Amino acid sequence: MTARVVADGLVLRAWEPADAPAMVELFDDPEVAYWTPLKSPFDLAVATEYVENARRATDKLQLAITTDGVQPLGEVMLNLATGSLGYAIGPAHRGQRLGVRALKVLTAYAHETAGLPRVILEIEPDNAASAAVARAAGYRQTDLPPEQVVDKGRELTLFTWEHLAR
Repeated sequence: MTARVVADGLVLRAWEPADAPAMVELFDDPEVAYWTPLKSPFDLAVATEYVENARRATDKLQLAITTDGVQPLGEVMLNLATGSLGYAIGPAHRGQRLGVRALKVLTAYAHETAGLPRVILEIEPDNAASAAVARAAGYRQTDLPPEQVVDKGRELTLFTWEHLAR
């Protein structure tokens, strides 16, 4: 599924096959590997497959975060079936509030365009950077019990953060 969302100095756009080399630079990173479900190592073959799957998906928006509509700086994702969002910013682009801005933009899209009254993030308690992004984007941690999952052989405890439509 594709979309193009322009707001807050960002252009969120569908991944293109030509983005695969840039994706390797963004996502073949120890922090991305640790905190996200993205494959590791994230090489050109993985990036190419990722783009193909993203373009075929009918229930997810997986969008490149750009400021110019061209150069990817990270990704923001919305699962339309579950209302869950996720994000990853390339190491060279962190500290510019790209995650906060992209999350706010896609959250507004989820509520206003996709009609989702509630959207969620699932964040590990030790992921202080992601929790800070969530707070800055207007999310709040819920009282729901944490979800226990295994990803890439690692046991995770995920807390739910939510944003409600106004």
